Amino acid sequence: MDIFAAMQSLGHEQLVMGHDPSCGYIGIIAIHDTTLGPALGGTRFWKYASTDEAITDALRLARGMTYKSAVAGLNLGGGKSVIIGDNKRADREALFRAHGRFIETLNGRYITAEDVGTSPADMEFVRLETNHVAGLMGMSGDPSPITSYGVYMGMKATANARWHSDSLAGRTVAVQGAGKVAYYLCRHLHAEGAKLIVTDIDAEKVKRAVEEFGARAVAPDAIYDQKADVYAPCALGATINDDTLKRLKVEIIAGGANNQLAEERHGFLLEEKGLTYAPDYVINGGGVINVYGELHRWPEERSKKKAGEIYDTLTRIFEIARRDGIPTFQAADRLAEQRIAAVNGLDKMWMGSRA
Repeated sequence: MDIFAAMQSLGHEQLVMGHDPSCGYIGIIAIHDTTLGPALGGTRFWKYASTDEAITDALRLARGMTYKSAVAGLNLGGGKSVIIGDNKRADREALFRAHGRFIETLNGRYITAEDVGTSPADMEFVRLETNHVAGLMGMSGDPSPITSYGVYMGMKATANARWHSDSLAGRTVAVQGAGKVAYYLCRHLHAEGAKLIVTDIDAEKVKRAVEEFGARAVAPDAIYDQKADVYAPCALGATINDDTLKRLKVEIIAGGANNQLAEERHGFLLEEKGLTYAPDYVINGGGVINVYGELHRWPEERSKKKAGEIYDTLTRIFEIARRDGIPTFQAADRLAEQRIAAVNGLDKMWMGSRA
């Protein structure tokens, strides 16, 4: 791939790669935009098929973090790091300490936290080598409860935009993935009286949802064929694609996964099909809010309240989309870009002599 062309097309500032052969560490850090503040984004540990695939993932996710922080009203830029390898490996200390040393070389331009394949315990190893890390044990820790609450409130806002009522009682929600965010989301939905259809490649996680929330289990690929009111993608991205768009029998797409659209054109196709889409980086912004709260020592209730504001942000995005006649994903981008441009355009103030 042409790396510089990829960076230029998405507006990235920096892409760095690190390698430590002593522990088999291979890492990539992408920094998209630091206009609003240091780049924040979790560390994803994944067995990528190729280096190009890992770079593409890091670049896309970093850009998403810029927009996510911007629409959430946080003073952060966007970044992301990926570690290439088997995230089930047991010997993790040296690997994550190597990652911490790599992050330290950026002198605070990038702050990491947990993501897919990593945990608060892994971040403790990172902290041994750098202070530019959040999602620590004993601090905000696992961001899933706050993330899921934001997704839940965002789903209610989307329901209100679609059905003029934000009640989810009696609605059927097809949840793709049964991991941490999905689990807490299902808890909120079950408490409100929603009916759940759940799938995951991990049978034990599905069993838990069935036992605790009365969910109906289906095979992973069958989730797209279920008749439901809402499809909630809560695992890896790109599940809105040419194949699934032909099969989905829902009115709303609102879930916690990143990069839900396989390609930008699928956002236009959703609009053509008359489906209401809650842009992914807006509705799942609770995770970055949770980390921001940790960095600024917010109590948990303040972070939860801030995540609840995703309801208002999405309501505004739906209004922009209707007003301007554009798909919701473009309306979200417009809102984020307006904030970044406004801050970037501020006049510099003379601070006097430092002598």
